[in-house]
Amino acid sequence: MEGILDKVKKTIQEYNLFEKKEKILIAYSGGIDSTGLLNLLMELQEEWHFELFLGHFNHRLRQSADEDEQFVRNTAREYSLPLFVDSRDVSSYAKSRRLNLEEAGRILRYDFLKKTAFKIDGAKIATGHTMTDQAETFLMRIMRGSGLRGLASIFPVVEGMIIRPLIRIEREEIEVYLKKEGKGFRVDESNFDRRFLRNRIRLMLVPCIKENFEPKIIPHLGKLVSILQEEEALLEKMAKEEAQKAILQNASQFQLNLRFVSSLPLGLARRVVRDFVLKLRGNLRGISFEDVESILRLGEGKERHLKKDLVLRRENDLVFLKREAPPRIKFKYLWSGEKPLEIREVGLRFDGQKRKSGDSWSLDFNDDRIAFLDWEKLKFPLLVRSRKEGDRYQPLGAPGKKKLKEIMRAKGIPLQERVKRPVILSGEEIVWILGLPVSEKFKVSNKTEEIFIISVSQLIS
Repeated sequence: MEGILDKVKKTIQEYNLFEKKEKILIAYSGGIDSTGLLNLLMELQEEWHFELFLGHFNHRLRQSADEDEQFVRNTAREYSLPLFVDSRDVSSYAKSRRLNLEEAGRILRYDFLKKTAFKIDGAKIATGHTMTDQAETFLMRIMRGSGLRGLASIFPVVEGMIIRPLIRIEREEIEVYLKKEGKGFRVDESNFDRRFLRNRIRLMLVPCIKENFEPKIIPHLGKLVSILQEEEALLEKMAKEEAQKAILQNASQFQLNLRFVSSLPLGLARRVVRDFVLKLRGNLRGISFEDVESILRLGEGKERHLKKDLVLRRENDLVFLKREAPPRIKFKYLWSGEKPLEIREVGLRFDGQKRKSGDSWSLDFNDDRIAFLDWEKLKFPLLVRSRKEGDRYQPLGAPGKKKLKEIMRAKGIPLQERVKRPVILSGEEIVWILGLPVSEKFKVSNKTEEIFIISVSQLIS
């Protein structure tokens, strides 16, 4: 039968957790798992000659926390190992950031461990997570409706620096090992508090399954999780490749090509959306399956509020983080059309010219810089003003009037640009908006005798 030390060796080699002569920082709480990890690595050190360090984070949440710290200090002295200790008020940190105690403690603990590892020349951080922890986490996440990534549970290696040498070892094996070696450890009384789901799974559900259904449930779940992790790695690689095509980045922000994403298999599409949100926020905390689905279903011109800090909008098939509404630019000018009109608020100059329809010249249509209008239908002076809420007109060739906002959105004109587009009116009727077709009512036809030409250029300061 394979011994516990041989299993640890095999795990280290299979996942390439660390090399011989490397520096290893053990996340040492003094509990059964980390004490087992410490002693197993001490045994292995004789053969592989790596350097060991201990890191202890005092969460200050239990009455016995200081006694745990003292136990750790005594162990470090006994084993002649360098020890790094830190302590924070986890409860206050959790309240200030609206986190639960477990999450707050994990964030602060790993922050301490990573900073400590950096101080000792980039040591690997070894944690005492076991196959039993992995099985419990898997069962927890089933109950919470996790996807494949969540069910893949506790990975042997994270970020290339956090390693789990005991991930193929059951906790019962560690208990037997420590008893045989005569090694003491601390007991965390909070592990028996059945108010917590993980404890109920450990103390009630797993024993029930072992007794009534399958005695080897822990190794069976360990094997299942290992398979899921391998498939998760493959899917994640595929998703990253598609995300490179789907997620665009310009100078100011990330954009998601939702038309392209919608063409992907649904499983990959969801992963690409999650990657997009991760790029926007830096984390996926609080982002649910329903949030991802809502982004995939986001309609053109619609918005989706995921969190206070995350409002997404879809325009022209691109989903992007909605910025604060651009400040309104207000202006109003009366223009005879005889002299150039300068609109300094938006940096534009309008020139007008009247020509007979029969002249030998062609109409060079370009909505972004020039408009051709039937002179006889215009009422001067023209009104040139900023856009107003509710503006409507009938673009050339359209069957009827539409809201200006909807037309601009369909044309893909960014929100920041829309406030800079002057609206030209004859009486109460919109004649032209820079970047859009002229009004159907004022178009040039075969009956037009005289044409009024408006050309637009940038103002030179």
